[in-house]
Amino acid sequence: MEELLDPGLGQVRVFLTHDDNKPRKLKHNLDHPRLLTFGGAYSNHIRAVAEAGRRHGIETIGVIRGEEHRPLNPALAHAAACGMTLTYLDRASYRLKHTDEVQARLRERWGDDVMILPEGGSNAAAVRGCAELPAEIIEDYDVICCPVGTGGTLAGISAGLPEGRRAIGFAVLKGAGFLAGEVARLQREAYGRTWSNWEINQDYHFGGYAKSTPDLERFIAKYRVERIYVAKMLYGILDLAHQGAFDPGTRVVAVVTGQPSTPVEACGAPTGFDSGEPRCRR
Repeated sequence: MEELLDPGLGQVRVFLTHDDNKPRKLKHNLDHPRLLTFGGAYSNHIRAVAEAGRRHGIETIGVIRGEEHRPLNPALAHAAACGMTLTYLDRASYRLKHTDEVQARLRERWGDDVMILPEGGSNAAAVRGCAELPAEIIEDYDVICCPVGTGGTLAGISAGLPEGRRAIGFAVLKGAGFLAGEVARLQREAYGRTWSNWEINQDYHFGGYAKSTPDLERFIAKYRVERIYVAKMLYGILDLAHQGAFDPGTRVVAVVTGQPSTPVEACGAPTGFDSGEPRCRR
């Protein structure tokens, strides 16, 4: 891990651990011969599922929000090159993708045996994959932080925390009050119980998903971090530290997510959120 140095941190120490949560979410979902999932036109989740399908010989279907545009953008072209079948849902239908009616239509088209992954990949199996992260951090820490889009990563990290540690998730979208219920639901589905060692901070969304402000842009330029998820989390951590929200001497681990080139490893034991905007477009 590398330490984030900032004079305003005082006695609080912040360490960065780079970890791709996409393979963690997929790890326990790869025991199906056919996977269908959802995403925007620039979805990293779509890319990760396509790469996993190619690597492990799994048929993949990507249901993309909106209308088809040719030529395909680089993200979708890569998914197609990995063998993913791309299909499209109009935006009105896409908003209802979680309903029984829409999923029944998808199964009618793609087969009853298709495994439907939610947008962003957060399900009970994904929670189990993310729960493996805390045990891999060998350095001592008090608090672990992560960005929150759908809640799966935070749900898993919380479930895997050693006694006495706590987790803070930083919501990257506006109006994220529903996420607390989602984290609890995911934990119940994965383990039959919930944990009380986590919280979600909703104060650093900067206007909403993929939105920004001049202040956040200056922060991104200074620290050279990914703008959609990581920048908002790190900004929140530093701002809270400046406000004295952490006790002196607190050791904070910030999970820097999003390395889509990391291979996805299959796991034999069975058990979102994507805007459709480019991750790094300025």
